[in-house]
Amino acid sequence: MRVALNGLFLQQPSTGTGQYLREFVAAMRAQAPDVDLTFIAPFADPTAPAAVQVYPTTLRTENFAKLEFEQITFPRVTKNKFTLAHIPHFGPPLFPTLPTVVTIHDLIPIVLPAYRGSLGVRLYTRLAALGARRAKAVIADSYASARDIEKYLRIPQERIHVVHLAADARFSPPSPIEIQRVRDKYQLPEKFILYLGGFDVRKNVRRVIETFAALEERRAEWKLVLAGKVPEIDTPFFPNPHRIANEMRVLEDVNFIGLVAEEDKPGLYAAARAFLFPSHYEGFGLPPLEAMASGTPVISSDTSSLPEVVGNGGILLAPDDARGWSEALRALVRDDARRNELRVLGLNQAQQFSWQRTALQTLEVYRKVC
Repeated sequence: MRVALNGLFLQQPSTGTGQYLREFVAAMRAQAPDVDLTFIAPFADPTAPAAVQVYPTTLRTENFAKLEFEQITFPRVTKNKFTLAHIPHFGPPLFPTLPTVVTIHDLIPIVLPAYRGSLGVRLYTRLAALGARRAKAVIADSYASARDIEKYLRIPQERIHVVHLAADARFSPPSPIEIQRVRDKYQLPEKFILYLGGFDVRKNVRRVIETFAALEERRAEWKLVLAGKVPEIDTPFFPNPHRIANEMRVLEDVNFIGLVAEEDKPGLYAAARAFLFPSHYEGFGLPPLEAMASGTPVISSDTSSLPEVVGNGGILLAPDDARGWSEALRALVRDDARRNELRVLGLNQAQQFSWQRTALQTLEVYRKVC
C-alpha cells in the first residue's frame, strides 16, 4: 500500500495538525512498516518521519499558495502513483485523483460564529466542506467532532471513523530533579494553579482567572500561572488576561510565563497543584490529556470532546458554572487526599490513549478505503 500524505503542516510542529502529522506517521512506520508513506510538500524537510517529495508552489501569497497546493498540485502529482491519499487537515481537494482519506480535527469555523472569519475564510471553508463530502473516508478526532461532521457537512455516518489522538510519550510524571529544573527556569512559585493553552475567546480564560480570584487561600500563598503567548491587543476575540486579572484585583498573584518549550511542559504540568481547562469547544483537547499523563489533577469543561478525553480521570464541569469551578478548586487546594486520588485517576485515564493505537486504527481506515 502506497500512501501520499499532504505535508503542508510538516514545518509547523507546534500546531495541533503538525504534531498529529508527525506523531501518527512515526507510529505508523513502527506499527506497519510494509505501508509506504510519502509526504508530498512544497518544501524539503530532513526532520520528517518519512520520505518527502517536493513540489514548490508558484504563487507568492501564502493563502493562495496553500490553496494551489491543496487543490491543484497535490492531486496532480499523486495521480496514478499511489494507492490512496491522506489529507491530515481540513483541506481536501475538490477533485481528488485518488481514493482520499481526510482527517477533520474540528469544525470550529463552522460551529462557532465568532470564528467564521472574512469572506475569503468562509469561501475556503465552503470549498473544504465540499471536498470532504467527496472523500472516501473521514477521520474525526472524537465522537463529538464526528457528530458535528455528520450534522454540518452532511456526510453519512458510515464514512466517518473516530480515531482518538494521544499525548506525546514524553508526557509522564517527571523526576523531582526535572520538576525543579523547570521551576527554576520559569521562576515558578511553590504552590500554583496552571492554565496552558490559547487565549482566544473560546478558551474561556476568564473562567480560569475568576475561579482563582474566588480562592481565599490565594491571599496567603497560592498563585496562578498562565502559560502561552498573551495577545498583544485586547479585543473581544482575544481578550487580554492582564486586563481581566486587573479587573479581578488578582494581577499581582498571576504569573505570565509566556511560551513554554515542548521539552519543559511535562515538568511544568507536574509542578502545578491543579490544571484548569474551561474551554467551550475542542475537537480533541490535548492539554488536559498531557496534564493527566504528567500526574496533575485536572478540572475541565464537560463540553464537546473533553468528556471523552478526561473521562473519570478529572473533574468535569459546565464551562460557565462559576460556583462549581470555585468549589472544585477550593476542594483540591484544601484536600491532599483528593488531589492524590485525582492524580491516580488521571494517570490511568491517560494510559487509554497512545499514538500506536492511533496508527493502527488509521491503518484500518486505509484498508477499508482500499
